[in-house]
Amino acid sequence: MGSAVEYHIQHIINIPEEIEPALWPECCIYKVPSNLLKVKEEAYTPLLISIGPVHHKKEVLKEMQEQKQRYFHFFWKRLVNKYDLVQYKAYLEQEEQKIRRCYQNKFTNMSNQEFVEMILLDAVFIMELFLREAKRWEHKDDYLVTQRCVGKSIQRDLLLLENQIPIMVLEKLYDRVVPSNVKKHSRFLKLAHEYFRSYYPHQYSSDSKFELCKWEESLHFTDLIRNSYLPKKLSSQQPYSEKESVLRTATKLNEAGISFENVHDRSLLDIKFEKKRFFSWFLCLGCLPCCKLFKARFQFPQLKVDHTTECVLRNLIAFEQCHYPEEPYICNYVFLVDSLIHTKDDAELMVEKEAIVHELGSDQELANLVNDLCKHVVTSSTCYHQIMEDVNQHYNNDWKWAMGTLRWVYFRDPWRSSSTIVGIAVLIFTVFNFYRVASLLF
Repeated sequence: MGSAVEYHIQHIINIPEEIEPALWPECCIYKVPSNLLKVKEEAYTPLLISIGPVHHKKEVLKEMQEQKQRYFHFFWKRLVNKYDLVQYKAYLEQEEQKIRRCYQNKFTNMSNQEFVEMILLDAVFIMELFLREAKRWEHKDDYLVTQRCVGKSIQRDLLLLENQIPIMVLEKLYDRVVPSNVKKHSRFLKLAHEYFRSYYPHQYSSDSKFELCKWEESLHFTDLIRNSYLPKKLSSQQPYSEKESVLRTATKLNEAGISFENVHDRSLLDIKFEKKRFFSWFLCLGCLPCCKLFKARFQFPQLKVDHTTECVLRNLIAFEQCHYPEEPYICNYVFLVDSLIHTKDDAELMVEKEAIVHELGSDQELANLVNDLCKHVVTSSTCYHQIMEDVNQHYNNDWKWAMGTLRWVYFRDPWRSSSTIVGIAVLIFTVFNFYRVASLLF
């Protein structure tokens, strides 16, 4: 019997004995997948400022490095106890490997000291920017705060998936270093939520309403925006069934008697389809004042589309594809809107009903934007399964189609409804009068 031989992997193939995991459990900041990047690379690329290691030292972004250093000096002057910042740097050095693991890429060409100093400079820049934005009237000489076009571009850059640092780093800086006399909020995430308030369809100001979003679970700013869009109660994800996978377009659903309504005080993804079981059989009466009982209502929190909206949605989609493949709520939302808007007429209807408002050149541009968002996006489940089932069931009902057509032709608005009612009354009176006269003659 020969002695046992210990084999190593190099006996078979020339690769390292040990390889680090492709993704550490802490990973939450990803490179945008190449299939999404190819569709529209500029939507994922910072225009003015780099945050974190992914776009660090890019030549086109060097101009803002000096502004970061300037903000560091401003922040240093705020501090009552300078040693707090020394301790904070020591914290970054201690947690350096954990912070690195938050990134999909390893950045092996960046030394520990360089990595720590980069995170420190970026964290202080963000903190100083947010503090200045919260009291912008005190900083009229700062163009990052006063020039809205610059401020909006920086906001956009801070939401990019590849342009993030972990929010735990910023929370630690806020809790341990920022002097109490300049703190407007008890939590850094509330300060961040306020800075990005223009991106929310609901403008909440009170702390109680702020709690509606899952802000405490946010990993970074991209995740913060995603959590702010989610409703308080999330519908469970269910696999697409064949009958649910396709919705008719907005114009087709409108012809079938479904009304589109803009609703307030809801998070962006909190879409509902409401109808009363008995009253919805008489949809033609829904256009009369105070007759919402007779309507089948597709309710949308208003989506505001400007020149940064596509960028934000694309980065949220990319983040979900990487980090939340089993909870693709933003992807579900975009797929739903995409199924409703195929043409300029569909977009025009959604704009007319104020479900969407936009600053684009035309409704056709809006339709093109929506249709392009879903390219190469893959999901197998949806949180809108019940809505899709109910809408399709309504659309495929012949009686409700007839009521919808009757409403579209004769009861589209109060004026047409009143004319129709008067016409019916005249017809009834004429028939009644005919029979009355006929009975006297015969």
